[in-house]
Amino acid sequence: MPTNVESILKLEVPLIVQIAQRSMPVKEVLAVVPGSIIELPKPADGDLEILVNNKQIGTGTAVKVGENFGVRVSYLGDLPQRIAAMGDESESPGG
Repeated sequence: MPTNVESILKLEVPLIVQIAQRSMPVKEVLAVVPGSIIELPKPADGDLEILVNNKQIGTGTAVKVGENFGVRVSYLGDLPQRIAAMGDESESPGG
């Protein structure tokens, strides 16, 4: 394997597991205090989104790993899709 590819494969990228997202009026956001509950528009047992570079590459379900949370991957896009997600955010889909 060429050295430049080996270097690229060692790079670290942020992996985000997203439960859901919701828009709220600023007035409601300012009213949030510790102990507030923000309802999300997703079933409690729904799939979580797995993101790289803010682009979805798969889905999974929440699991407990010892005292931590984890995600059990249930779907991943194909390799070209995952590589594209790690590319420049300004690039349009398909190149």
